[in-house]
Amino acid sequence: MIELSDRLNAMEESATIAMSRKSRELKAEGKDVISLSLGEPDFNTPEFIKDAAVEAMKNNFTKYTPVPGYDDLRQAISDKFKRDNGLNYGVDQIVVSTGAKQSIANVVMSIVNKGDEVIIPAPYWVSYIEIVKVSEGTSVIVNAGIESDFKITAAQLQEAITPKTKMMIFSTPCNPTGSVYSKEELRALADVLVKYPHIVVISDEIYEHINFTSKHSSLAQFDDVYEQVVTINGVSKAWAMTGWRLGYIGASKKIASACSKVQGQFTSGTCSITQKAAIAAMEADPAVLEDMIAAFASRRTLVLDALNTIEGVKANVPEGAFYVFPDVSYFYGKSFNGVVINNGSDLCMYLLNEALVALVTGEAFGDSNCIRISYAASEETLTDAMARIKTALEKLS
Repeated sequence: MIELSDRLNAMEESATIAMSRKSRELKAEGKDVISLSLGEPDFNTPEFIKDAAVEAMKNNFTKYTPVPGYDDLRQAISDKFKRDNGLNYGVDQIVVSTGAKQSIANVVMSIVNKGDEVIIPAPYWVSYIEIVKVSEGTSVIVNAGIESDFKITAAQLQEAITPKTKMMIFSTPCNPTGSVYSKEELRALADVLVKYPHIVVISDEIYEHINFTSKHSSLAQFDDVYEQVVTINGVSKAWAMTGWRLGYIGASKKIASACSKVQGQFTSGTCSITQKAAIAAMEADPAVLEDMIAAFASRRTLVLDALNTIEGVKANVPEGAFYVFPDVSYFYGKSFNGVVINNGSDLCMYLLNEALVALVTGEAFGDSNCIRISYAASEETLTDAMARIKTALEKLS
């Protein structure tokens, strides 16, 4: 009998992908399911980016690409880092990958040994834990609740560090909470990290442009921790290029070289057409995204206003990304028609079956009191979904 590997058996399926699959199955049965489970913008890729892809094909950019990416794309990324983030990453410090998820996996596999500890603030993106697990590291979870806008403090970080700590992974703006670390909050974390120059920090900034605060702040802006930080970004979210699959890192030359070595044995270079299209995105003025960001801000207000009318739901105001992460623990222990709600997973399944709205349990993100609602959908769809959720929740007693 064929036996699967221990690492595969230990790995959890992505909760977001699992819920998306369940909602598709119900849709196939003819049910009117609204899916607010995936982190995918409902906008189309801008025309000027698609035009660049067509031009690349016409010019026969259809061959294997260099493992770390085309030089002209890496130069465009270098220029983008300087323009938008004030970060100086040379071309040889940038590695382009098949999505930011691969970028993160490359870094973790390049740094983490068996038994090394990786600090991960919770709530966290679902894949961080599994990537560390596959790399045989140990995740050390630092909890941040809704009262602190789901952001950890410097004191919490300091307390979590042990002689085994090798890495920290966090995101800002955050998936699933939408929380954004300010420059002052990042400086406080940097004041701790600078005392431990062997600790590598993955700063996941994929939602950089979907930010309702003043200006996005990067951890690597501080010179005293610059060498320790790997800045992760990509084109999926702000540029609505989820299916194009392109992420990238800015890192020290040593880490960039290591990631290129890992990638060379797994996927080699990213799709040639995607890379040429991404140059157009990197060179574009972020001001072209203003209408999209304004639309997300309006949708955020719509969802928060609706949640505030539901007794028992607690929600903070997320400052970025396109998620709300409300505390719904008020409903635990309640029931309807024999269905008892014990946790967030039960509540999400109840809402899927009773309201035909697909959401993701907060347990997948490290906070069992919450659920994640993606508002990457039209206002009409969100209005319908929130009305369904309210009706279903009010049935629980």
